[in-house]
Amino acid sequence: MLDKRQFYINGQWCDPVAGEDLDVINPSTEEACAVISLGGAADTDNAVAAAKAALPGWMYSDPAERLALVQRILEEYKARAEDMAQAISMEMGAPIDMSRSSQTTSGTWHISNFIKAFEKVHFIEPLGDHAPEDRIIREAVGVCALITPWNWPMNQVSLKVIPALLAGCTMVLKPSEIAPLSSIVWAEIMHAAGTPKGVFNMVNGDGPGVGTQLSGHKDVDMVSFTGSTRAGIAISKNAAETLKRVHLELGGKGANIIFADADEKAVKRGALHCFNNTGQSCNAPTRMLVQREMYDQAVETAREVAEKTAVGPASESGRHIGPVVSQAQFDKIQDLIQTGISEGARLVAGGLGRPEGMNRGYYVRPTVFADVNNEMTIAREEIFGPVLSIIPFESEDDAVRIANDTVYGLTNYVQSEDGAKRNRMARLLRAGMVEMNGKSRGAGAPFGGMKQSGNGREGGVWGIEDFLEVKAVSGWANDAE
Repeated sequence: MLDKRQFYINGQWCDPVAGEDLDVINPSTEEACAVISLGGAADTDNAVAAAKAALPGWMYSDPAERLALVQRILEEYKARAEDMAQAISMEMGAPIDMSRSSQTTSGTWHISNFIKAFEKVHFIEPLGDHAPEDRIIREAVGVCALITPWNWPMNQVSLKVIPALLAGCTMVLKPSEIAPLSSIVWAEIMHAAGTPKGVFNMVNGDGPGVGTQLSGHKDVDMVSFTGSTRAGIAISKNAAETLKRVHLELGGKGANIIFADADEKAVKRGALHCFNNTGQSCNAPTRMLVQREMYDQAVETAREVAEKTAVGPASESGRHIGPVVSQAQFDKIQDLIQTGISEGARLVAGGLGRPEGMNRGYYVRPTVFADVNNEMTIAREEIFGPVLSIIPFESEDDAVRIANDTVYGLTNYVQSEDGAKRNRMARLLRAGMVEMNGKSRGAGAPFGGMKQSGNGREGGVWGIEDFLEVKAVSGWANDAE
């Protein structure tokens, strides 16, 4: 079992001042694969103090210096790609091939895109010709607490650490205590790339401990959190005492609206997307809204996809889905599947219990419910597992009404061959992102939601600007530039 009880503070690995040990569980086997320490208040204070001391030097450094560091991080990340893939697969259950091709490469993708986006960020620029002695200055928010989840570890770490670095912020990263191993590899990458002391710090801990300490800390200027809506509300309340900036990327209950004129692969594509990463994605299209004319066929297609979706250990190569991340997650999904049955949804595939032949590991059967209405629990709560709910609709207006009838507003999806209809839907759907006909968002597009899916945007120029303050200056001496 790996011993990973040290924290990374002020440019070095150090033992906890006072921390409780916690086993990291491999969800494929239910066995401990590593041990970490959960930090205490003294560890949090030490990390924040290191970040605060490093802030002036990094905040006012040459932007070219910050860019050069990120470029070195990218090269180190590529060199450690296999280590990263193995860590992610072991800690949260992503099948190793998927961990290599999607989980790990999400970090490479975001780092590369931030390097490109940085060219568009202007730290000092004129207000306009009408005010020749006015300048707009963008400067770092300050010390940032970055709190990341377990489901897409490097996707979220890279979406927070890299723009914070480029903006000139210093930071303390608290990864999920359920899946901390990939962030330990990340800290090693940061060290190898020559990150100045105190600019990047990492302390393991849980939400009630280190998470609460960071979000309420008087010397933390901003919290960037990705996770559940429940935790996001708690962080916002705690952070309010110090009026720090709070960036939240929270849950979702994405509607995938499939019109009768959709392409023939739309239903299959949507079901596979729902089951991807074992359903553990905040932007998963878990509500499939299908126009009545093709409803019966869509239900049958989704059933076939679910029954053909293999489930297996994360360590094995292949195109299967792995376990969910923990016993708590497994139990929650089982309870919600039972609720769906009890409330009258028609179970057409999957259901309760592990897949046949499996008696160990947090494996969930790919599950499809039909005849769901939007008042049912499975249509309203974020299940975070491989569970698809199919809801019929009659018209375009009906689809918009059902899709928007949710507290969430992260990602919605539209499938139609009618371009004008797609454009209308994109305008009317209350979500931070709308993806249509299977086309993913382009490089540098912002990621984020509305309503209880959070605030702020990650990725591209928007992601860097989230870590910048805007300062208005008048009386600028043009002859001194």
